[in-house]
Amino acid sequence: MGADGSRTVLVTGGSGFVGSHLVRRLLERGYRVRATVRGTRQAAKVRPLSAMGEEFPGRLELFEADLLADGSFDTAMSGCAVVFHVASPFFMPEKIKDGRRDMVDPALLGTRNVLGSVERTPSVERLVFTSTVGAIFGDYADVREMDGGTLSEKYFNTSSTVRNNPYHYAKTLAERAAWDAEAAQHRWRMVSINPGLILGPSLTPASESGSLFLLDELFKGYFFYGAPDFSFTTADVRDVADAHIAAAEQPDAHGRYIVAAPTMTSFHDIARIVRTRHPRDLRLPRTALPHWPVRVLGPAFGLTQEYIRRHLGIRFPVDNSRSVKELGITYRPIEQTVLDHHEAWRNRRRQ
Repeated sequence: MGADGSRTVLVTGGSGFVGSHLVRRLLERGYRVRATVRGTRQAAKVRPLSAMGEEFPGRLELFEADLLADGSFDTAMSGCAVVFHVASPFFMPEKIKDGRRDMVDPALLGTRNVLGSVERTPSVERLVFTSTVGAIFGDYADVREMDGGTLSEKYFNTSSTVRNNPYHYAKTLAERAAWDAEAAQHRWRMVSINPGLILGPSLTPASESGSLFLLDELFKGYFFYGAPDFSFTTADVRDVADAHIAAAEQPDAHGRYIVAAPTMTSFHDIARIVRTRHPRDLRLPRTALPHWPVRVLGPAFGLTQEYIRRHLGIRFPVDNSRSVKELGITYRPIEQTVLDHHEAWRNRRRQ
């Protein structure tokens, strides 16, 4: 699918961290973009999109849509060839009172409502679905059971439940529901993007997203005494946006694509990278913490012994070859991603 100016596409969750970057990239490539937001009157959240609309006159339209309301996306989707379903509810684990009500139902119902609109909209040819590596594995220990102990697209998360990691469980159910809907018809095709922890500069006000929350704690100095040995699969938000567009434009794109760096990044790595630019920042840990204090103190920070056992000190290689070969993604160096992320974080704190 070429970036022909007459092609109209829909981005759900346009004011979010990934959605706003995706909208901007699409506009730069000449698309007419429709973006759904929860409320067009939420001035702070919508302002960055309004500014893009002024920069690309007549090519961006904003629509109000509620993930939990059936038919909510019909109007925005009408006439669109491609739907990027990026919107997803996210709560930090400590904010989740009821896993099913707060995470699973909204993710699944939201996906079903978007799929319902796709079914009713004959112009749609392709759905690009934003999933996560969390739909591939539940806990890090799961990856040890995969071929070569390497994370790859061919697995589905079978260990998460409503009680244990409701976010990963919700995303897994939502992605499976979308694949089932695709299999039941022949008009439209789906491609799934499964990014790691998404980092990089934010175009919109602070996100509730968990990834940013964790780094927030690191930058604020919660770990000044030492970095616990937790690592993450990471992806730059700009690479994630590019992967979505490639998934729409490449006629042969199919199935799932892990979008993440081939090696994981630890808290200690992140602190070390930021210190190259801010060597005197005393909030950043200079040493890695041994495992035993994390095991002793973890529960006080809301980490269960089970979680610690299945994540602490575990690193694994990531097979991102499909995204490189088939989507043409050239991954930014993690140093650039982390420094840009930290710079955006500092600027937000100054506002």
